[in-house]
Amino acid sequence: MNKETKNNVTFMTFDLFKNAGVKHGFSTRIGGVSDGVFDSLNLGFNRGDEDANVHENFKRIANALDMNYERMCLSKQTHTTNVIVVDEKDAGNGIVRPLPYDDVDGLITNVKDMPLVTFYADCVPLFLYDPVHEVVALSHSGWRGTVGKIGKVTIEKMAEHFGTVPADVICGIAPSICRNCYEVSADVADAFVGAFGEENRDVILKPSVFNPEDSDKYMLDLWAACKLVFLEAGVPEENIEITDYCTRCNPDLFYSHRIMGANRGSLAAFISL
Repeated sequence: MNKETKNNVTFMTFDLFKNAGVKHGFSTRIGGVSDGVFDSLNLGFNRGDEDANVHENFKRIANALDMNYERMCLSKQTHTTNVIVVDEKDAGNGIVRPLPYDDVDGLITNVKDMPLVTFYADCVPLFLYDPVHEVVALSHSGWRGTVGKIGKVTIEKMAEHFGTVPADVICGIAPSICRNCYEVSADVADAFVGAFGEENRDVILKPSVFNPEDSDKYMLDLWAACKLVFLEAGVPEENIEITDYCTRCNPDLFYSHRIMGANRGSLAAFISL
């Protein structure tokens, strides 16, 4: 991924999406007005920060990404695989009006100039674009969403509503916690083996580097798992771009729940036709 700075706001972009001419970006914590544990580009309204600060932060990153702040459409994430299609009536949801929905971890639209927004602090942001039918999507893929293959669910919903063909889709896997930082217990590891098969165990799971003597602890590679989800959905490998930035490894650049706990800001993913 590329790290870019515009108007003192730093954000991440994908080459595949830039080359396709799609407005998009993943925020860092650099360039906002929040202070304390929220320093500085906090984009979470529910973290304890002043709403006025969060709105100003949204305006700043909207300006940096050349997106329409007042027409942004926000998610309401609960670690589900619930993905919805949003349209013109949803422009401004969560920004200029209350959210009309709950339990939404993925958003899809074909409406121009209506940026989609999802939130993160170690989970995996998934970016999707169908250049044939002009459809964009974002999905929040934590470990539960990855086990539930929300990336595939998103593509299937794009196909159902807009005729998307998986082979046409461009996918991005944005900054999250990396395989060298994400230790999980045996129950989570077993859930992944159940979802992805024993043949992929060594692709997504390694022995714990933090507790090598504990056979019930594993290192989980969410990036590899999300890539497997996209491949299973029918996306060509060359259409998938994967980050090399870990949120936990870079606390000066990103908020990380594993490091900071609940006292932190939120990152956000943005995409707009």
